[in-house]
Amino acid sequence: MKNNKNSIISKDGVSYLIPFILITSCFALWGFANDITNPMVKAFSKIFRMSVTDGALVQVAFYGGYFAMAFPAAIFIRKYSYKAGVLMGLGLYAIGALLFFPAMMIGNYYPFLAAYFILTCGLSFLETSCNPYILSMGTEETATRRLNLAQSFNPMGSLLGMFVAMNFIQNRLNPMGTAERAELSPEEFEVVKSADLGTLIAPYLVIGAVILAMFILIYLVKMPKNSDQSHSINFGPTLKRIFSIHNYREGVVAQFFYVGAQIMCWTFVIQYGTRLFMSQGMEEQAAEVLSQKFNIFAMIIFCISRFICTFILRYLNPGLLLRILAISAGVFMIGVIVFQNILGMYCLVAVSACMSLMFPTIYGIALRGLGEDAKFGAAGLIMAILGGSILPPLQASIIDMQSIGGFPAVNISFILPFICFVVIAIYGHRAYLRMKLHIKL
Repeated sequence: MKNNKNSIISKDGVSYLIPFILITSCFALWGFANDITNPMVKAFSKIFRMSVTDGALVQVAFYGGYFAMAFPAAIFIRKYSYKAGVLMGLGLYAIGALLFFPAMMIGNYYPFLAAYFILTCGLSFLETSCNPYILSMGTEETATRRLNLAQSFNPMGSLLGMFVAMNFIQNRLNPMGTAERAELSPEEFEVVKSADLGTLIAPYLVIGAVILAMFILIYLVKMPKNSDQSHSINFGPTLKRIFSIHNYREGVVAQFFYVGAQIMCWTFVIQYGTRLFMSQGMEEQAAEVLSQKFNIFAMIIFCISRFICTFILRYLNPGLLLRILAISAGVFMIGVIVFQNILGMYCLVAVSACMSLMFPTIYGIALRGLGEDAKFGAAGLIMAILGGSILPPLQASIIDMQSIGGFPAVNISFILPFICFVVIAIYGHRAYLRMKLHIKL
């Protein structure tokens, strides 16, 4: 019994090990979806002969689904249960992934955007359900550590997504560069496009089947009903109550900018590296694949840093650590902007070490003390993922300028993530001061 009391995944002598493992596996599954998608901005741009800005509509559809479904998901979870929310999320995730096949048959860009939107409506359900569900599987004192532990498995799924994108999509697309594709006749273009789309959809069909299997497994396992006692929906009063709390209100803003920064750093590393390596004489496809290798290395660092920072949280205030990491990320981002050689790429990779703890720490700080309101609070934080839909197209529009004052536009574009990290540093500082004041009181 003593071990259970000391465990971060037990409460009142009850262990939540099996439910924790199952729900934590969902973190890896949505990590896979997130990071197999980031390289698709470049892939779709090439396949459909579009600008970077048009290709970035993938991120608009992807993170727009998070925004659109967050509060409907919270209402659904409040009415039914966390488990029902997880199952709905897995169901929509599978449907969206499997819709890639009819999208390929149609051969148009927009059905793919619709499939991404449906897929991420499922991810919105999953994140709105799983994050507060994990927080409830133990004491409030260990909640942020527990969420960080669960979130540590998210980058493992992300790594797999990046690996699959590189080896089963990017490496297998037709090696023709953007300039060569622009010169193809309409008939030649259709042949190349059809072959490339057939390559692109295969991993999505496989993950769709995996998600269906996961759905069945969680459906069959008995799950705890932590915080599922109340099913009343007082939408207006609840929103007014939670948005009156400084930590929560500012946390939603910080999460918006964090997700935007993360997606920009992990999406446009391809454009950043491609410009760099092509300037050194490398072919376009080879430059893209090498850039993705750097992206995978960044994710490995992100994953290792997540475990290290989760350990550090035992000794350091979450707000203080968030502030330190955000300031460090801002410094590295200055290097990304200023350097026009491999040092810039190293700085961009190093930023991932700083980002590792940001999402779950902002989440844990913002939801601290919300109790039953955490279901709607979680929805607001998931809606903040809209930052991943709004900010990347802004960066893409800068990248499309090619050059600004003789300086590579792709370098200049990273001023946007820099601004994001400044906002996050301010939130971490303010949260730290509030917690210190609360402790004194």
